Amino acid sequence: MSAGTGAFADTPAADAATGTRAGAVASARPGTAGDAGAGRGRRAAWGRGLLVAFGVAALADLGSLVAGVDGGHMIAKPLLMPLLAAYAVVRGAPRPLIAALLFGWGGDVFLLADANGDADWAFLVGMGSFAAGHVCYLVLFGRSRTSTLLGAGYAVALVTTVALLWPDLPAELRAPVAGYSLLLTAMAWRASGLGLYAGLGGALFLLSDTLIATGVAEWPQLPVPDFWIMLTYAAAQYLLVRGVLVRQEAPASPSAYREGRTTV
Repeated sequence: MSAGTGAFADTPAADAATGTRAGAVASARPGTAGDAGAGRGRRAAWGRGLLVAFGVAALADLGSLVAGVDGGHMIAKPLLMPLLAAYAVVRGAPRPLIAALLFGWGGDVFLLADANGDADWAFLVGMGSFAAGHVCYLVLFGRSRTSTLLGAGYAVALVTTVALLWPDLPAELRAPVAGYSLLLTAMAWRASGLGLYAGLGGALFLLSDTLIATGVAEWPQLPVPDFWIMLTYAAAQYLLVRGVLVRQEAPASPSAYREGRTTV
């Protein structure tokens, strides 16, 4: 039997058949790999372009704030989150991240409507939009492993900040600000479970919104307060996106899956 098989393998017909199959496979594989590689290359190029556009918009916004050009701020700020969300889409980010960024865009737009501080309804709607974004982040971070000690630190910071701000906040904003602060602090803590980038992003988001709250409470402010608010906010959202994408694209190991599983 083995001798017969060997004889069959040596026949011209068998060689031709084998060569035909091998040639077909060889001709198919490079094209498929080439198409996939070209697609990845296009997505990478789009991603780089969108990230650069986000950076340009952020610099334009910050520059406008420093220069006191209100029109530049009104144009640049609403571009930030759509550009960052588009970048995340191109990179294949999970849907809760895209939703969080779009809710952030809604918050940006409504807070612009309250730029003079005389439209409490717009401030509340904007805060509600950001709160919805934090819920999306919490859904995304829900199963990440976090430090209990860090959580205790965030809890102390939350209670202390709300207690200090409470007397100076307008009465109608006290409860909404306290509830929002709880949600924001929970998001910042859970973000730390995804690693350094997301953890730092959550902390900067908390800092940015604390700066807003101190302004609402009419506490003494840093020079050009909106600059610092937007700097920490834009950096926070970018770092949260980066943290999610880094975790999503990291090669998984069984132990990492058991010990640090996330919903990303």
